[in-house]
Amino acid sequence: MKKQFAVFGLGRFGGSLVKAFSELGVDVLAVDLDLEKVNEYTEYATHVVQANGIDELTLKTLGIRNFDHVFVSFGNNIEGSILTSLLLKELGIPQVWAKAQNDYHQRVLEKIGVDRVIHPERDMAKRIARHIVTDKMVDYFELSKNHSIVEIRATEKIHNKTLVELDVRAKYGCNIVGFQRNDEMIVSSLRDYKIHKEDILIVIGHNDDIKRFEEEGV
Repeated sequence: MKKQFAVFGLGRFGGSLVKAFSELGVDVLAVDLDLEKVNEYTEYATHVVQANGIDELTLKTLGIRNFDHVFVSFGNNIEGSILTSLLLKELGIPQVWAKAQNDYHQRVLEKIGVDRVIHPERDMAKRIARHIVTDKMVDYFELSKNHSIVEIRATEKIHNKTLVELDVRAKYGCNIVGFQRNDEMIVSSLRDYKIHKEDILIVIGHNDDIKRFEEEGV
């Protein structure tokens, strides 16, 4: 069965999520109190509802218990974000991700059991900064405080070498889980493939290990 997604709050971040799901052909329920925003996203979301996300009865009426993944993005309404996230967790939603306005907001969200707290502006700033300071790093995705998945561009230094020859895990402690060559993504039988210059390596591990691999190994 397809996973079901819902987005509460259609501001810049929530609205962008809905559009991204739409582009991927994924069904998504969009919810906001503002009728103007509801009308704006009718063409993108599978279902759009004008509703108060804080109300437990409304959540049950929406059938929210059937959803696998719910995003809470209420802009500056920190109280609404916290209460809605709490209700969603109490209703048994497997994955609740919420946008935080600041570190205090994040701490409360974590205490009530939110599965992931998102800082869109801060996360984007980190990705931009990491991309700018090195020619090798293409993109960066934070998994936790200390672990990430990064895309690193292969250089002449490792051209025509296999993963066995590089022995990245033993030398640096991180793992290459796949790589992209032109439009082809290779994720299986990696050991026998020879890496070419300009391949995009998908690397996962502790941030310190990844940094060392980027600086010394590639």
